[in-house]
Amino acid sequence: MLRRFTRLCVRLVERYLPDPFLFAVLLTFIVFIMGLVWTPSGPLEMIRHWGDGFWGLLEFTMQMVLILVLGHALARAPLVERGLRRVAGMARDPGKALMLTTFVATVASWISWGFGLVVGALFAREVAKRVPDVDYRVLVAGAYSGFLVWHGGLSGSVPLKLATDDQFGVMVPTSETLFAAFNLVPVIVLAVTLPFLIRWMQPTRPERVTVRPEWLQDDASAASLANDSVETPAERLETSAAISLVTAAMGLIFILWFFIEKGFQLDLNIINFIFLMAGIALHRTPRRYVAAISEAVRKTGGIVLQFPFYAGIMGMMASSGLGEKISELFVSISNETTFPLFTFLSAGLVNLFVPSGGGQWAVQGPIMLAAGEALGVDPAKTAMAVAWGDAWTNMIQPFWALPLLAIARLKARDIMGYCLVVLLYSGLVIGLSFLLL
Repeated sequence: MLRRFTRLCVRLVERYLPDPFLFAVLLTFIVFIMGLVWTPSGPLEMIRHWGDGFWGLLEFTMQMVLILVLGHALARAPLVERGLRRVAGMARDPGKALMLTTFVATVASWISWGFGLVVGALFAREVAKRVPDVDYRVLVAGAYSGFLVWHGGLSGSVPLKLATDDQFGVMVPTSETLFAAFNLVPVIVLAVTLPFLIRWMQPTRPERVTVRPEWLQDDASAASLANDSVETPAERLETSAAISLVTAAMGLIFILWFFIEKGFQLDLNIINFIFLMAGIALHRTPRRYVAAISEAVRKTGGIVLQFPFYAGIMGMMASSGLGEKISELFVSISNETTFPLFTFLSAGLVNLFVPSGGGQWAVQGPIMLAAGEALGVDPAKTAMAVAWGDAWTNMIQPFWALPLLAIARLKARDIMGYCLVVLLYSGLVIGLSFLLL
């Protein structure tokens, strides 16, 4: 029954899901029309809201691109790649390959969303080399499904912003958000059960789409891209391990000072700083690290192109009051018990139009925190309900799959049918957690 339902979802997605950039443009049109119908804004006002918001996420865009680029460069370090190959060797058959890939991607995404996307894609490719009869689409879908837990993990933008900034008059430490039961329970349940779900979705052997040789063509390693030939004093500096080690040592001192001074309070900037210094150290020479970064940047083109369009959508939703109306609709049918659940569902809906944790928090945060306070709901729980809603519908929002798909050499419609099944299952797990815990 699960395979039949999965087959139906795959067919629907393959037939109707457009290219991710076109998806963003169509969402722009939809929000424009919704603003005309449900808010007092006229056509010219909606266009102005769109244009004014177009560049409103530049700082956040840079943080997101950096976390992806630095995570990719770290994952491409020789030590990390050897570790991935060693773990991939544990996959002996298609079922184990799917479960192992999903679990590894989930753990990596909990550590950092950028690291998880890259590790998931690279690990899926390594596993496909060893188990060529696995369905490659399901394998990559499993790698992307691990991304589901990112906003409940160490790089979650909402809990990190809430811990480091006075967000709308509220400041909450990560001990009350990331490490609370209502967050840890869905993380653990999904980490344990998602691998089984992905395994059960694999088609029967005659229906499988196995890996093609061109999908597994390796990118050049950072070492080969760097070309460590030394002919001049400048090149000796570029290939100096000492320079990298001193730089990384300075970075380590700052990181230790940061945690001693501020406690274990993570934010996007310190996570990026940790990834940067770890990458510099593990690539050993400046030239190799620059080569790894150059390779990683090529994977971010889709994000750089599409983020301004989603910022424009956010501008329309925030300035016209559309985002507020959607949030208030869910608030109006909530009580103290159901409010976290409906907050999660409303955030999932808004995330389709604003696939940015920080951007979505800017739209929904003040409304949901105020409503939750009026109902007597813990602001930490309200914030994490928004965070999980943002992560949840990424399973059918192709934007964040772009870097993973670039590495795996697949298209969004190749994996999103399977991710739709993951969306339905995970929605049940997360929703019950916020309803019962």
